Amino acid sequence: MWQIDHLAVSAATLAEGVAHVEAALGVRLGPGGQHAFMSTHNRLLGLRPSDYLEVIAIDPAAPAVPHPRWFRLDEFAGPPRLTNWICRVDDLDRALAGAPAGAGRAVDLQRGDFRWRMGVPPDGRLPCDDCFPALIEWRGPKPQDRLADAGCRLVRLEVAHPTADALRAQVPLTDARVVFVKGARAIRATMATPHGERILE
Repeated sequence: MWQIDHLAVSAATLAEGVAHVEAALGVRLGPGGQHAFMSTHNRLLGLRPSDYLEVIAIDPAAPAVPHPRWFRLDEFAGPPRLTNWICRVDDLDRALAGAPAGAGRAVDLQRGDFRWRMGVPPDGRLPCDDCFPALIEWRGPKPQDRLADAGCRLVRLEVAHPTADALRAQVPLTDARVVFVKGARAIRATMATPHGERILE
């Protein structure tokens, strides 16, 4: 079964990404951490009941890595923006076997007591200009199980792409919040916040 796990806002620096999301949603982000495998760091926001939002950037204090980073962070430029969405699956190997070419290879990852497997593309690029979701399989507790409730909820995730119909057929997800739209490549999230609905893109 596929479920929305989290949304990723990429940024040139973590501080810029945090400022962007906090201004857009009117709430403070929670804590985050570092990813040693990719030399990236993040801050998180819990989205009840089972999702979360991640702001992610290259960690300038971490060593260089010998492989492309996820979410095309090596080539990121411009203002912070919603670049990717991530789906949680029960069996990553099976999900990747049925996914389009370029969805990645399974990589075992760990941070503290969080353990997960993720489909990591060899070039950092996901199918359909990154509109195809990254795939993750958690092995134990998940961040969203522990994040404080800031009063934000994902209402709608709009995934726009010229091949939206084909993309929809490749994503076996039954979630009324996710809408595939034919058009120029874009990912937009409508969020319910303590201040009303806000758009994050």
